[in-house]
Amino acid sequence: MICRVLIVDDEADFATALAQRLERRGFAAAVAGDGAAALDSMTATRPDVVLLDVCLPGADGVALLAAVKQLHPNVAVILLTGHASVASGIEGMRLGAFDYLTKPVEIGDLCERILAARSRRGGTG
Repeated sequence: MICRVLIVDDEADFATALAQRLERRGFAAAVAGDGAAALDSMTATRPDVVLLDVCLPGADGVALLAAVKQLHPNVAVILLTGHASVASGIEGMRLGAFDYLTKPVEIGDLCERILAARSRRGGTG
């Protein structure tokens, strides 16, 4: 079964490049540039895993994580950040994030974490 991944990041070039790299490895990847687009996209794409940037315009990734988990409790979320913060990592894990990774992340490691997150999530999103 193909793993569906939603990448939520306001850096369009990064998100698009990451989506292409994941697709070359057999994942189905979609991109959203902000929280509102991510929540809208989740109904259509039904992702198994969301890669969520911690720093987003309008709402931070940790706040969006809470909304995602409330609306889609079975979707696994991996937080990504270019600016590591112990506080946001702890808060993200408390709210149900599967993992907290810093950019840049090695693509092989990211793929392994995505598959692990999908295997540990409950139900079918």
